[in-house]
Amino acid sequence: MPTHKKWLGADFSEQELWQKDFSYADLTGADFSRSLCRECDFSHAILKNVNFTSADLRGCSLKAADISGANLYFSMLEHVDLTGVKFDETTQYFKLHCPAQGAFLGYKKCFDFRIVQLLIPADARRTSATNTTCRCDKAKVLTIKDMETNQDYTEAVSYVDQDFIYRRGQWVEAKNFNPDRWVDSTGGIHFFLTRKEAEDYL
Repeated sequence: MPTHKKWLGADFSEQELWQKDFSYADLTGADFSRSLCRECDFSHAILKNVNFTSADLRGCSLKAADISGANLYFSMLEHVDLTGVKFDETTQYFKLHCPAQGAFLGYKKCFDFRIVQLLIPADARRTSATNTTCRCDKAKVLTIKDMETNQDYTEAVSYVDQDFIYRRGQWVEAKNFNPDRWVDSTGGIHFFLTRKEAEDYL
């Protein structure tokens, strides 16, 4: 096995790193926050407690890397090789944020500060990337309320697609649902698990 290079606690934050070879390196506690990593090789690296907050890792390899305790909040993992990646309960924002099975409630903000409460059914496809936003392919609209006054409404219009209307008591379906969880801004019904998160959405 190759000898681990040691970059313990190194600061790579806000840097542009192109095709950097970090394979088998010990990067415990390193900071890659807001960094741009293009085709970097982190395979078999020790990435324990690494800060990957808002890092762009698209096209990188994390094959067999150890990300125990790492913070991946809002990192971009699209087209990243995650084969055999090691993580644990302390790894932040890597595991699915919404329930993997069963029915549950979700909330989203629409035009005119209307908050839509959704029932995501047990048979709905659902996913999340590296933040608290989730997506599903279908849901039932339970309530539509004004964010400030809590006044009831019968309809709400999506921010993204003005032809996508939420109507109280009716089912909605996103036929463009993208099952790739690491593609964040893509097809699906976007929602949060709490009303407060939906209210805070800008």
